Amino acid sequence: MAQNRVRPDVRLTPSRRFSVFGFFGDVFGELRKVTWPTRQEATRLTMLVIALAAVMGVFLGAFDWMFARIFSLLAGT
Repeated sequence: MAQNRVRPDVRLTPSRRFSVFGFFGDVFGELRKVTWPTRQEATRLTMLVIALAAVMGVFLGAFDWMFARIFSLLAGT
């Protein structure tokens, strides 16, 4: 059976306390490591998300309309 041998970088001991300043320092340290997209990539991906949301909206709207028509015909109203 394989064992997980990965050790965490920081060992939490009972004496280590939570610090708001330490937390935000860690957050900003991690944000410096992020590879941020270029403006062109962000614009292109935003347009892709908007287009996919619009396509899914139309698809689900048509599906809903179709089922509403079918059920209204079955109900006779």
